[in-house]
Formats: sequence, structure tokens, C-alpha cells
Amino acid sequence: MLRGSKVGLRARHEEDIPILRTELYDDVVNGSRAEGGPWRPITPGSKDPRLVPDDTDQRHVSFSVVELNGGTLVGMATLWGIDHHNRFAHIGLGLLPAARGRGYGTDVVAVLCHYGFIVRGLQRLQIETLSDNTAMLRSAERNGFVREGVLRSSAWVLGEFLDEVVLGLLAHEWKPDATA
Repeated sequence: MLRGSKVGLRARHEEDIPILRTELYDDVVNGSRAEGGPWRPITPGSKDPRLVPDDTDQRHVSFSVVELNGGTLVGMATLWGIDHHNRFAHIGLGLLPAARGRGYGTDVVAVLCHYGFIVRGLQRLQIETLSDNTAMLRSAERNGFVREGVLRSSAWVLGEFLDEVVLGLLAHEWKPDATA
């Protein structure tokens, strides 16, 4: 397990999947904002590619996020689109509604930075998020990410186009204690 100050990132367990599906993806609004495509229901028991890791895919690493104090599942995190040649990857995370507003997102980003830069030896990490996702923007910036641009009206979400913000962090800019 990778440990932050509040949360741990561990392998996805089978019992995590129904909780993550119900809390993060069954809700149309939450699911629509989290995905790059339209919301659609997933049949219970099916192999939902958003939640069931493919351990053979070297370009995607999935984690379940748990509280260090007690081990309660609080969300999911991913390093995706890993480009081994250019040493680059994207960060993604989703916290269960009851876990939001507790500083877990900032800690998850910090742990993913450690994993990306120290464990994987990457040069660059990138986050793309909706421009009104203030929690993710705050978590990224507290970890040293810099706003690099806005993709205007690039995301179709529940009947309207929204802007997306692109944030980046380079290995030499990263400070492991940036959230302190």
C-alpha cells in the first residue's frame, strides 16, 4: 500500500467494486461529470472497465483509496495514459460523497505524485478537470500543479458544454511536502 498522511492507495478488491459503482457511477450527475462520455447504466455483476482493473495493461494503474485510520474505502484513484517513452501520465480520482471535504483529495494527489515520480520514474503528470471542479483544482494546486490552459467548451455534460482546465507538474518542480 502507498501511504499519505490521511489515506492509503491499495489494489482494488472485489468487494470495493459494488461500493464504487453505487457511490460514483450509478448517480447520473456524478457519473456524467466523471466520464468523458455520456452516462449509461452498467449491469450489476458485469466487468465494468472503469472499476475492474486489467492488470496486464501497463498504461493504466488503478487503486482503491482507503482511510489510514480504520481502512474504510473512500474512493478510487488512477494513473492512466502512461507513456513510458515520454515518461508522462494523467492523474484521476473519485471520492465517495461522504468522504469529500476532508482533505482526502489533496492527499490522494500527493500519493499519486509520489507513485508517478518516485516509483515509476515519470517526468510529467497531468490533470484535466472541469473548470467548476474547485475541489480538484485546489487539490492539484496544493500539490504544485500549474494551470497550463483551458480547453474552452470541450466537455459535453448534461446538456451543456463546459470548459476543462489542464494542469501539469514536472518531476523537478514536485515538492513531496507541498501540502504541508
